[in-house]
Amino acid sequence: MKQTNKHYVSEKENDKQRQTESGRGRQRARVSPPTSLREAGAKGKERGSAMAASPLPFLLRLRALTLALTVVAAAGKIPASRTPISRDLYHSSDSLLLEIKDLVARHSEKLSMDTIRASNKGYSAELFVVTFNHVKESVDNGSKVHVLLSFGQHGRELITSEVALRLLYVLTEKHKIAGVDLSSFEKMLENLVIKMVPMENLNGRKRVEAGELCDRRNGRGVDLNRNWSVDWGKKEKDYDPYEENPGFAPFSEPEAQIMRELARSFKPHIWVNIHSGMEALFMPYDHKNTTPNGASAHLMRSVLENLNRRHFQDSCLVGSGGGAVGYFAHGTTTDYMYDIGKVPMPFTFEIYGDETASNNDCFKMFNPVDKTTFDRVINKWCMAFLILFEEGLRNLRDAQLVSQGPLDNWVPIGGDIVEQSVARKIGRERRKLEGLDLGMQELRTYFRLFMLSTFLLMFMFCTRISSNRQRDSGNIFST
Repeated sequence: MKQTNKHYVSEKENDKQRQTESGRGRQRARVSPPTSLREAGAKGKERGSAMAASPLPFLLRLRALTLALTVVAAAGKIPASRTPISRDLYHSSDSLLLEIKDLVARHSEKLSMDTIRASNKGYSAELFVVTFNHVKESVDNGSKVHVLLSFGQHGRELITSEVALRLLYVLTEKHKIAGVDLSSFEKMLENLVIKMVPMENLNGRKRVEAGELCDRRNGRGVDLNRNWSVDWGKKEKDYDPYEENPGFAPFSEPEAQIMRELARSFKPHIWVNIHSGMEALFMPYDHKNTTPNGASAHLMRSVLENLNRRHFQDSCLVGSGGGAVGYFAHGTTTDYMYDIGKVPMPFTFEIYGDETASNNDCFKMFNPVDKTTFDRVINKWCMAFLILFEEGLRNLRDAQLVSQGPLDNWVPIGGDIVEQSVARKIGRERRKLEGLDLGMQELRTYFRLFMLSTFLLMFMFCTRISSNRQRDSGNIFST
């Protein structure tokens, strides 16, 4: 167990911290039920204190689980889950992305969608990025808040992509969530531009759909939430080489490369990495037992605590990832977004965890399996995002952190945009042609100046030579 940092956590959170002694569920979950999941450093929100009172069973179960995972890793696969994917509740990856495409086509005045492909050392990945801009014809003069959301970074967390789909419906077609009128959020949405990646780890999701229900890695076995450069490659004592493979280098994976370039060009003010395994609202840092210093930390904590109070009745764990729970994760996306990407508000949200799931029941551990819970989780977190947008917009403007800069300028390094709206293509090509014409005009101007300068220099040189010859001739005659 890692010692928690109580200096940064409220008194209400201290009780929860003492119950999360075994480690951090949000970044890495062992194949165990959430009670044993807590014990093994996996995901699962702590609500009881029986484990803290009885450490011996915990240690025995942890040792047995670690041994089992070692054997499994040697065999090259994780044991099958007991609960299959609920096909009546969950979309397949293909059907979910197709439904999003149809939604974008129906609401082209608010939505656009880009498909990005990248590859590295024989491995390719494809990401879909949906952009919501409530008033697309208006010019983004820097007053709009940029929000970047990533769902499905771990393949087994299917519920996160379902929240992404429903949130897009809420932003375009659905005007109520569980009977709550959303008209009060309309004006707020006019001040946002939201880019959403509904399924960051599409290749990993395909592995899960093929039967590897406990797998969280991408298509070549790398944990995308360990492949970023901040504190990359560092291994804790309980490091699991199967689940936490950070890749052969920072940003070795095309998915991480695309997300990095998207963040660089879009310059989000708010970033949220959405996971499942427990219910929590996290801020940096993941790799150490502290939060950032100064005004930025106060701003992030204020937003999360207001969201927790307004919407969750203070039921969510709030704090830094490494400090609030006590399990360190290295090379995570959120730490990069804060330290390197300079995002003012980078968060990780954990939206669901089943503490009753048995040891290898990964699907049930990370995803609701009945319709009532499924709908409740989705509605609750869609509303949570609307409140987050409202809180973030207010706090960013109060702190005067809404930066200037162009909005629509992102093209991933090493990747190609293979699908985008016709209007955006035409606009971009027009800008390219205008730039080319301006460049040619400048070249012609420089050429004329060069020729004029050359002529003047030659004239001066010839005049000087002629003057010298005349002077020499006069000297001869005078002699």
